[in-house]
Amino acid sequence: MTPVTNRIIYPEGDILEIEHKLRINQIVDLNGLPLGLPLPTSKMIAYRVSKIQTQSTRREEVTDYFLELLDRFDLEEVAEE
Repeated sequence: MTPVTNRIIYPEGDILEIEHKLRINQIVDLNGLPLGLPLPTSKMIAYRVSKIQTQSTRREEVTDYFLELLDRFDLEEVAEE
């Protein structure tokens, strides 16, 4: 069986391995955990999955989830406030 690795890649280039899969346009927190909508507040750091790339070899499958930082205006659109 081929091991599967899921990683999030922050806009700055930092990489963090995660245990779960994400979807395109999904909103996540700093640790890559999905956030429920509507957000409780617009005063938080959140990212959107902007691109998904999978690389398969004989030894492993690596899925990279590229994140983009949401600005204040994007957060206000999805917050309860």
